[in-house]
Amino acid sequence: MVVRNKARLVAQDYEENFAPVARLEAIMILLAFAASKGFKLQQMDVKSAFLNGFIEEEVYVRQPPDFESATFLDRVYKLRKALYGLKQAPRVWYARLKSFLLKSGFVMGSVDKTLFLLSRGGDTLIVQIYVDVIIFGGSSHALVSAEQMSRIFEMSLMGELQFFLRLQIKQGLEGTFVHQAKYTRDILKKFNMGDSKPMTTPMSMNTAHDAYEDGEAVDQKEFRGMIGSLLYLTATRSDIQFAVCLCARYQASPRTSHRQAVKRIFRYLKFTPELGSSLSLRGFLDADHAGCRIDRKSTFGTCQLLETFLVSWSSRKQASVSLSTTEAEYIAAASCCSQLLWMKATLSDFGLRFEKIPLLVDSTSAISVAKNLVLHSRTKHFDVRFHFLRDHYEKGDIDLIHVVSANQLADIFTKPLEFDVFARLRGWKCVDNALIKGEIESQWTGLIALLV
Repeated sequence: MVVRNKARLVAQDYEENFAPVARLEAIMILLAFAASKGFKLQQMDVKSAFLNGFIEEEVYVRQPPDFESATFLDRVYKLRKALYGLKQAPRVWYARLKSFLLKSGFVMGSVDKTLFLLSRGGDTLIVQIYVDVIIFGGSSHALVSAEQMSRIFEMSLMGELQFFLRLQIKQGLEGTFVHQAKYTRDILKKFNMGDSKPMTTPMSMNTAHDAYEDGEAVDQKEFRGMIGSLLYLTATRSDIQFAVCLCARYQASPRTSHRQAVKRIFRYLKFTPELGSSLSLRGFLDADHAGCRIDRKSTFGTCQLLETFLVSWSSRKQASVSLSTTEAEYIAAASCCSQLLWMKATLSDFGLRFEKIPLLVDSTSAISVAKNLVLHSRTKHFDVRFHFLRDHYEKGDIDLIHVVSANQLADIFTKPLEFDVFARLRGWKCVDNALIKGEIESQWTGLIALLV
């Protein structure tokens, strides 16, 4: 018999266990903001964080097996503070830390409830919470506030933020660079791809997979493990986002061809282990109409940049079949618009205000549908929920601007590309040259979205 030790003794009759956790995009935005203001972020860890929470409910714990009191066999313990394994432990720890920060004069973010800001004169101190990890920075008062916090909670001051959730962060005078080079080497070694032949692109131009392809079935557990490892790597590697998401569609019944496609991604990582994201604010979006061979649903990708820093990106298949390229791109534009509105609200907490955020689109027909209240036989079936794009255009929240397809950076998220095109988009070289100059002014306070 194998006995597995667990911290949870009793976990019954409690469901309110949600505790806010910072989104990765929020961390990226904070890094970009710090880089633009010229200050470095610090990190500290709270020791035994969950033991600091105070529970409001009455919680009783059975006596542990083999540790029962011979005198009081019929009695239970009454729990006074949170323990690891208790369902509400993360929630009460967050409540305790939030209460301390608010009493200290901090203001909680209007959108991101893990963001706290303290303004004194012309200085601002920023605190971002990720469970028991606290990222902070700002003025010279930052270390003073850290010392005050350490008097209440037992903490370890880790110094400059360098390693967080397997992200390697290098903060310098010229900006901030985020990468996962160590993690890349680790997964190459884990799946025996360390000595593989490097490839210049993650996908072949002739890639066309099918869920029902002929071929020998492969180990599903290993295939899912490879996909899971690669998905975590997309936190900083936007160049493999589309390839990984495409291969992830075949986890139910992977074949040899699917595994070969995944191995090609690993071979590409062998070629580019040090790539990451440098730090500005723009957005990009592309839609590949009817790109899926199985159900003919369109694939669309989005990305948003803050100055030169890629803070958010995605590649996904649309939920419904689009009857035209216009419809596919209009739906993609609505999705990108919603992300931009979230970013706009988040950045307002940092004191950055945006009006008429430009969405750069290479489809004139999609722009016309959003700008004109015309009911056409080819557009009347568009879902009502996507017309909020038109609503926000009329309110002045966004501005739809046409951009030529050759300068569409989001192509990298929707389809396999030739090496020259892939390398150009991967380096974002056309942002400052052909795309922005002459079409729209590029500033720190400019939020731009591009759509195809």
